[in-house]
Amino acid sequence: MAPPLANQQPFESENPMKTVNMLRFAFILSAAMLLAACGSVRHAVCVVRPTAGNNCSGIVHFTQMGKAVKVEADISGLAPDSQHAIHVHTYGDVSSDDGKSAGGHYNPGGHDHGLPTQSRRHAGDLGNLTADGAGRAQYVIEVNNISIAGRRNPILGRAIIIHAKHDTGAQPTGAAGARIGSGVIGVAKQ
Repeated sequence: MAPPLANQQPFESENPMKTVNMLRFAFILSAAMLLAACGSVRHAVCVVRPTAGNNCSGIVHFTQMGKAVKVEADISGLAPDSQHAIHVHTYGDVSSDDGKSAGGHYNPGGHDHGLPTQSRRHAGDLGNLTADGAGRAQYVIEVNNISIAGRRNPILGRAIIIHAKHDTGAQPTGAAGARIGSGVIGVAKQ
């Protein structure tokens, strides 16, 4: 920064409230621009890696389709001919070997746990993957209780967890067992 000229005074507002209001306006404008940018995120991706001692891996794509989100998962390394719960968890922290650093199911509405057929459920309740004889599952579902980066239960920056067992719909988390795969949901390359 260049020093002021000899006869130039540093900026001092004659009206401190005017300065505060200008700063508020700049903050609100910046926040609105950030929200608009986030709202324009139409595609997200999650690369699933195995937790310690497991083989679960794959990819989950998310596409914002109006008020719904299409979730497409391709997961391998599962037990053959089995079902495995898939959930969005609260934190995008997958640093622990057991996946527990991702916290519990994403549930900003404070609802009881449920399956996708139930309208009132955790925002993170996505249902069950069904693995074939080779332990691979391909799953597609459209849900309307989340958004990628919009106002309704945004999932960007949170985690996907694949569980060892299927989600029974039981309280409080579907009796889905250990976390065998985890990954962070991020912005997808267009």
